Amino acid sequence: MLMANLSEDIGEETPLQVRLNGVATLIGIVGLSVAGVVLVVLWIRYFTGHSNNPDGTTAFVAGTTGAKQGFMGAISIFTIAVTIVVVAVPEGLPLAVTLTLAYSMRKMMRDKALVRRLSSCETMGSATTICSDKTGTLTLNKMTVVEAYLSGTKLNPCDNTGMMSSSVASLLVEGIAQNTAGAVFSPENGGAAEVAGAPTEKAILSWGLKIGMNFNDVRSKSSVLRVLPFNSVKKCGGVAVQSDTYVHIHWKGAAELVLASCKSWFSIDGSVHPMSSDKYNELKRSIDDMAMSSLRCIAFAYCTCELTMVPREDLDKWQLPDDNLTLLGMVGIKDPCRPGVRDAVQLCSAAGVKVRMVTGDNVETAKAIAFECGILNAKDVASETTIIEGKVFREMSETAREEVADKITVMGRSSPNDKLLLVQALKRKGHVVAVTGDGTNDAPALHEADIGLSMGISGTEVAKESSDIIILDDDFTSVVKVVRWGRSVYANIQKFIQFQLTVNVAALVINVVAAVSSGAVPLNAVELLWVNLIMDTLGALALATEPPTDNLMKRHPVGRREPLVTNIMWRNLFIQALYQIAVLLVFNFDGKRIFQL
Repeated sequence: MLMANLSEDIGEETPLQVRLNGVATLIGIVGLSVAGVVLVVLWIRYFTGHSNNPDGTTAFVAGTTGAKQGFMGAISIFTIAVTIVVVAVPEGLPLAVTLTLAYSMRKMMRDKALVRRLSSCETMGSATTICSDKTGTLTLNKMTVVEAYLSGTKLNPCDNTGMMSSSVASLLVEGIAQNTAGAVFSPENGGAAEVAGAPTEKAILSWGLKIGMNFNDVRSKSSVLRVLPFNSVKKCGGVAVQSDTYVHIHWKGAAELVLASCKSWFSIDGSVHPMSSDKYNELKRSIDDMAMSSLRCIAFAYCTCELTMVPREDLDKWQLPDDNLTLLGMVGIKDPCRPGVRDAVQLCSAAGVKVRMVTGDNVETAKAIAFECGILNAKDVASETTIIEGKVFREMSETAREEVADKITVMGRSSPNDKLLLVQALKRKGHVVAVTGDGTNDAPALHEADIGLSMGISGTEVAKESSDIIILDDDFTSVVKVVRWGRSVYANIQKFIQFQLTVNVAALVINVVAAVSSGAVPLNAVELLWVNLIMDTLGALALATEPPTDNLMKRHPVGRREPLVTNIMWRNLFIQALYQIAVLLVFNFDGKRIFQL
């Protein structure tokens, strides 16, 4: 399904293409209109006998000039009109834009950004909002268990299981060892065990080893019947294991969701108690406390199942029971913020680019990390809509989503589809949206966004395929460097347009004035093409290679609707052109006397 969505090319034009098309259309209309007027004026002059040959004789006399000669005279006038069109159109512009983009693309590699689509260099400069993942982009993705609650009792330190009964310990260890996508390798020479897998899995397995788990031994005692891998919608994963006498079903996932499915809990001495509302609230408070300390909360629960309940065939269609669970324990996993992220977020805010965090984590955890990164501040928290849960956003109507999208700063417990809905809502509001993502399920949002930024280290192939730019070091500060380069590209293209249009306006006015007054043009088509293609390309190279400056990040983003040629550019352009026109017209009409030729 993902690949089907991605293969549909939206074919949207980038903000720069839209603007360049606007400029090109305007120039085309002006050029053709002026050429049409000149052509009509010159033909009327020619056929009414007001045009002279170089030797002073009248060029066309009705009744005496032959048809062939008259036709050739009309054609030579037509070439003058074509010359005027050539002057008006800046032929070097597409070349200049491509040169600027290609040069920036090479330079961006040094700033750890691999550009897959040229036009995205420039689009990034127009970005008004960045929807960023939390894990691995804003944080380091180096996770460790720092808090643990077993049977509602906080362990201090988190691997102190001395007072826990052996029955609870063996169930917990079985759940950790069997319900995992990671692995533990114990060297034969008895060195330290190596843990492999996703960062969350590694953190839990490492904690398991600290509380006395022998990974291979535990896994050999029971066989796995059915595995339900962790999925980003349910936010949990389960496994059914069988030994000689029993079938245990272990669940592991987002703490508040697993807790909601628990009907009982283990006390430290190994006895089972029903889940009262007081106990539920006490455990919920523990989860909130961990989340407010910016910890990712994971809970472990299990239930037993009669052997007779296990289907003999079609095991892969067996829905594991997940409603009558017994809580085993909860852990809080710390994932520290990346150094430099806070400064990068502040730089974005100063540049008018709003950073939004979209994460699958608990809303409280997301909120705590957002404070740490500088995405949220005290006044943001006062307004309710700043922080929203994915489920709430998902269930809104399309118009309500559009209204609220602008205000959202943090979205917690979001599924990849919520990220896509947020991107669509922001785009409909006129934003130029950049999205960072690393998982396969982020691909639709990366594809839909104006600029998709995938992660080079933790990103999957599908995510990279759907993105426009790959951030090679997975660091949010590199995303900010891409914005800086994007703005530089846009500024350099504006400089070039100002440079080229000045020449075009001056040449157009001179040719029109000369053609109407004397019937001949001082600059022919080849000379003008030389100016437009060769000279302007050298000018483009000079302007395209200007490096970005810090001032670029003090401006506000241009968004979608700002014109490419601003009022200041028009002012500069006309003053420069007037100066050139004045000098050249004097030389055109009085040059022979001035230079005594």
